Amino acid sequence: MSQETFTFELVSPERLLASGQAESVVVPGADGDFMVFSNHAPVVSTLRPGVIDVVFPEQKSARYFVKAGLVEVNGSRCTVLAQDAEDVKDLDSDRITEEISQAERLLANAGDDHDARALAERTISQLKSLV
Repeated sequence: MSQETFTFELVSPERLLASGQAESVVVPGADGDFMVFSNHAPVVSTLRPGVIDVVFPEQKSARYFVKAGLVEVNGSRCTVLAQDAEDVKDLDSDRITEEISQAERLLANAGDDHDARALAERTISQLKSLV
């Protein structure tokens, strides 16, 4: 039995990373991960650093690392507007190490800014989980 699908789009300032019909999407929302299926209740959320997991029909899947952005969901569509996003399969260990170093510099410069510290720490944690 096939599952109902909905339109999924992942857009960064540089390009359209993904577009098509999806069966489910796991999104790293600001208040925690949430899963989207067809006919999902409307939601608008900011993103925190993490991985978007998309399941396309016939069990094809894709994973995208995002640092920040916005997601809008309604019953027939899930649109992610990411400030920075990359296909996980395109992230080699050198690139991940570079991104971790950049996030560590942001953490070191965050001082007393708790939001900036939390964002940098979450980015480092998520990137290390990809290694």
